[in-house]
Amino acid sequence: MAPAIAAEEGGRQRRAGTRQHSLDVTAESPPDGLPGDTEALLPAPARGCRAELGSILLLLVLYVLQGIPLGLAGSVPLILQSKSASYTDQAFFSFVFWPFSLKLLWAPLVDAVYVRGFGRRKSWLVPTQYVLGLFMIYMSTQVDALLGDGHGRGPDVAALTVTFFLFEFLAATQDIAVDGWALTMLSRENVGYASTCNSVGQTAGYFLGNVLFLALESASFCNKYLRFEPQPQGIVTLSDFLFFWGAVFLVTTTLVAFLKKENQELIPAKEETKGITDTYRLLFSIIKMPAVLTFCLLILTSKVGFSAADAVTGLKLVEEGVPKEHLALLAVPMVPLQIILPLVISKYTAGPQPLNTFYKAMPYRLLLGLEFAFLVWWAPKVKHEGGFPVYYYAVVVLSYALHQITLYSMYVAIMAFNAKVSDPLIGGTYMTLLNTVSNLGGNWPSTVALWLVDPLTVKECVGAQGHTCATAAATELCTGAGGSCVTTLDGYYVESVVCVILGFAWWFFLGPKFKKLQDEGQSSWKCKRSN
Repeated sequence: MAPAIAAEEGGRQRRAGTRQHSLDVTAESPPDGLPGDTEALLPAPARGCRAELGSILLLLVLYVLQGIPLGLAGSVPLILQSKSASYTDQAFFSFVFWPFSLKLLWAPLVDAVYVRGFGRRKSWLVPTQYVLGLFMIYMSTQVDALLGDGHGRGPDVAALTVTFFLFEFLAATQDIAVDGWALTMLSRENVGYASTCNSVGQTAGYFLGNVLFLALESASFCNKYLRFEPQPQGIVTLSDFLFFWGAVFLVTTTLVAFLKKENQELIPAKEETKGITDTYRLLFSIIKMPAVLTFCLLILTSKVGFSAADAVTGLKLVEEGVPKEHLALLAVPMVPLQIILPLVISKYTAGPQPLNTFYKAMPYRLLLGLEFAFLVWWAPKVKHEGGFPVYYYAVVVLSYALHQITLYSMYVAIMAFNAKVSDPLIGGTYMTLLNTVSNLGGNWPSTVALWLVDPLTVKECVGAQGHTCATAAATELCTGAGGSCVTTLDGYYVESVVCVILGFAWWFFLGPKFKKLQDEGQSSWKCKRSN
């Protein structure tokens, strides 16, 4: 619904595609010629989690650090919206959220190329985090200028996009390294804690970089809840936040580099670097299979109907006056729900036909898109001098909770289906490919939806005859002549209706074909491999 409270699938999501490990995540040792984690554990006595508490805490810290750039990137669109950035600018910035969905493209490289003496995972983790820390400290001196001074100079969206795209690229690379290290840092008895560290750590990091930052950056929030005397600024600025976390990255990385050794009980089974070309060939051979290709085409178009609601609604609420920090804080009551929902929904997706749950949840989520449009329309009607009434926020929270139920029903169903059809001999590669395509199916519609808001919006110049508001230049001429541009048709409402129509069309015509994929035999999903 908003970048600050985005859900766990494509688009402006909190953790786009990060629940799946990199290519070496597979329980079985891969056969010769196949990619995978080629390190094997030597026999060792069983170890309780207390014996490896230090390693578990280190993983948790690394995942928290990973969530910081994700949270900061999610907060920037709300800051841009408060500075009256155009939706075309927002669409351009949305490319920042793509690296986590595309990390499969360079994961084989990260997995296979390393300095053996320093450590397979540390060879990427340490330099990546050092670059992130130094980059944050440098950007702390530049970001205020990039965001605009508020005195005639607006945000430099292109520079911000390049900057945060690099942040997300580095964070995605760090994610690949940490996911791989987690499998060897912990013993086989405790490796299950890695996914817990991933989920809890990234959620905590995102909360710190998004919700906490937006609250402390807001002058109104700080003056109302944290100060005795009002001040014109919040307690922290984006510059302060970047400098602090840049320093934390540097200190933490130095400690990891010198104090944490990779597990010496591990021995390489073969030369990993021989598998890079084979891995890319394998990915290509998987996606060429008719069943997989059909799945990819359908899943890439299945989320078009949700794009306006998921990508634009939160920004529109900020435009209508809802404080961005209040939107961010709406994520707090959702956390228990987001923990419980997968556990409940998995009972219905554990059977042979998980896509039935996806199909049943889809129309409800589409209808909630219209309800979100109503919330945006309703906002100026109930707004008063002190802000918005409590009952309005209660309706927003309830709407978002219902949205989460439908979203997680579809998300868990897709994850269950991907796990069901993935060839077990190459499960890590196969699963990551399917999940990458699923995430891209949410990313590209969100970017397009943001891009189309401005072209679909109709404005008229009031108070200056002979002028229009069709372009930015025409708008300046209108205001220069003493007029003002008034919106007569908001492109968001047009998009909301069109997206819902397209979504129901997909559900009616392509949905049954999507469900039929689960009736395909296992042979349709198995990759034909040659020795």
